[in-house]
Amino acid sequence: VQLQASGGGLVQAGVSLRLSCAASGRTIRNYDMGWFRQAPGKERDLVAVISWSGDTTYYADSVKGRFTISRANAKNTVYLQMNSLKPEDTAVYYCAADTGGGPWTLRSSYDYWGQGTQVTVSS
Repeated sequence: VQLQASGGGLVQAGVSLRLSCAASGRTIRNYDMGWFRQAPGKERDLVAVISWSGDTTYYADSVKGRFTISRANAKNTVYLQMNSLKPEDTAVYYCAADTGGGPWTLRSSYDYWGQGTQVTVSS
């Protein structure tokens, strides 16, 4: 599976962005999908996860109520809607596929990774 993340950019605090993760080479309809982010000098942290069915989601406390993860299996794509962006959301955002069913909070659960898209939020 190849994952291509897009939609990042330089924005001001308070605005919204929607990231997309397009998969190719194989369908991702049976995979749980996650978004991670990595700020300079920091660990790559989990942001949000959506189950293969779309019925279950998980969010990091730092983004709850502001970010929404969704998927369109017919398009082989996963999205991350980011609202009310803050400077502390600045990071490279990566999408990833978990083919084995978790645990979602472990980076090692994810078998495929996209290349990342930069999100920079200015104050």
